[in-house]
Amino acid sequence: MMNKTCATKHKQGQVEERGHWGSKVEFLLAVAGNVVGLGNVWRFPYLCYKNGGGAFLVPYLVFVVTCGVPLFLLETTVGQFTQEGSITCWRKLCPLAEGVGYGGQLILLYSCMTYIIILSWALLYLVFSFSPQLPWATCNNYWNTDDCLDFSTINTTAQLTNQTLTTSAATEFWERRVLAISGGIEEIGSMRWEILLCVIVMWITCYFCIWKGVKSTGKVVYFTATFPYVMLLILLIRGLSLPGALQGVVFYLLPEPSRLLDPQVWMEAGAQIFFSYSVGVGSLMVLGSYNPYNNNCYKDCLWLCLLNSGTSVVAGFAVFSVLGFMSHEQGIPITEVAESGPGLAFIAYPQAVAMMPLPQLWSICFFVMLILLGLDTQFVAMEVVMTTIIDMFPTTMRRAGRRERLLLVFCLVCFFSQLVMLTEGGMYTFQLFDYYACNGACILFMCVFETLALAWLFGAERLHGIIKDMTGVRVNPFFKICWLYLTPLVSLTTFICSLVWYQPLTFNRWYVYPAWAYVLGWVLAVSSILLVPGLALYKVATGTGNLSQRLHHLCQPDPSCTLPQKGETELQHIVGEDQQQQLAVS
Repeated sequence: MMNKTCATKHKQGQVEERGHWGSKVEFLLAVAGNVVGLGNVWRFPYLCYKNGGGAFLVPYLVFVVTCGVPLFLLETTVGQFTQEGSITCWRKLCPLAEGVGYGGQLILLYSCMTYIIILSWALLYLVFSFSPQLPWATCNNYWNTDDCLDFSTINTTAQLTNQTLTTSAATEFWERRVLAISGGIEEIGSMRWEILLCVIVMWITCYFCIWKGVKSTGKVVYFTATFPYVMLLILLIRGLSLPGALQGVVFYLLPEPSRLLDPQVWMEAGAQIFFSYSVGVGSLMVLGSYNPYNNNCYKDCLWLCLLNSGTSVVAGFAVFSVLGFMSHEQGIPITEVAESGPGLAFIAYPQAVAMMPLPQLWSICFFVMLILLGLDTQFVAMEVVMTTIIDMFPTTMRRAGRRERLLLVFCLVCFFSQLVMLTEGGMYTFQLFDYYACNGACILFMCVFETLALAWLFGAERLHGIIKDMTGVRVNPFFKICWLYLTPLVSLTTFICSLVWYQPLTFNRWYVYPAWAYVLGWVLAVSSILLVPGLALYKVATGTGNLSQRLHHLCQPDPSCTLPQKGETELQHIVGEDQQQQLAVS
């Protein structure tokens, strides 16, 4: 008995290994699950139709080539090389830019608080989908008003009469039954207990998906990252078989070249890339850090980027074929049914589903897909935060039971912080966090300084040599050009344009927030941005030696982060070849 007790104490006091993915497939599925999320389904198709149809693919591909793929490869490489989280990796590579890691984690914290609420809405809709009659299909419910419009029971003439004075049954279900939305952010109202229960269910699910680290995460993604594609394929086939589907697909992709002259189109294309590729917040660094050193991350990144963008395009066919059907059935232009974000997922698509044969079946398929698409994005973000914290205190946190307790504390902190978003006025707070705290400008700022620090201070040539040493593959020189010039320049330009063309947040295109809410929104936005210069100034101020010595020390990588002698020799050879090529060209 005494020996058993001693053995237990020894196990608790033993520092555990960091761990690796069980296989390459686990890494690929985890990254795919993280980057392929709700934005691929409800944001990209809407942006495509709104910004010139097929012409939108031009700025989209420009940002993919100059920013998306180079940043994706850069972050995955850094993680795999350092085998560290998204803060400690900066301590090894460029301590001056450590604030980029902290800023990215703060953005992820905000995202964890808001993203899971979307999953709870989808879960609630999934539960309602098992009803004998879909509750958003009719107007004879207690929450409906006299202005409710039931498209399944009216004729075409009635549809076109006084339609501006009516609201659809799906809209009333969303706003009056699910949200019970109040008149403004000042009116908090009562707690929405059904949504609260759904949020608790989603937090418990995410907790047990990652509570054992990559050991459990790597197994869960086999289902959560693949099954949404089955659902998407089913919905795509069903959508394309509906009357009016061709009209929706044509509307989705019909090119309008004139829109390319609008800078807003380019800004939205850039924002979509930075969102959907999950760059700038450290997620890819953490996921890559669980790879073995010699994994071919170069090939992996190219295939994952292709999968991400390809999923967005295919999802557009699935969404707009159904919207074309709804436009055909209602006899109204497709512009009046096309929505983005929650408007698509919880109003437009459910309304279209209610008009199909076997509506419960298609509703279940759609919301199961939404939940699984968002679920792995959510729990991978949680895993990134957990890994980052544990890597900062490895001797303390890598002990039996401590990861599980830390994860429980993290879940509870996020849960209690988001309770205000679960009230009748919670949607206004949710939009405030989503628009400011998790917006593209914050991520763009992180990406600018990330590429400047790694390409100019750590060295683009050194990164080239690292990839060659890890994978045995010579990277295309175009990536070095992107890291040094194109990516930071394009990111900085987009960041500046987003500030110049800034538009204050409104809700439902009519509600204007009070001044204090906009101030709060900007506080949330700059809270992550200021960590970058703030921490850099703090490190310079508290360093030893004169200013030049401090800056030199903070810009130097850790001695342990050097290639083996063979790798350094090959790096010098690569640099020498590049210089010879440049001389030959000149």
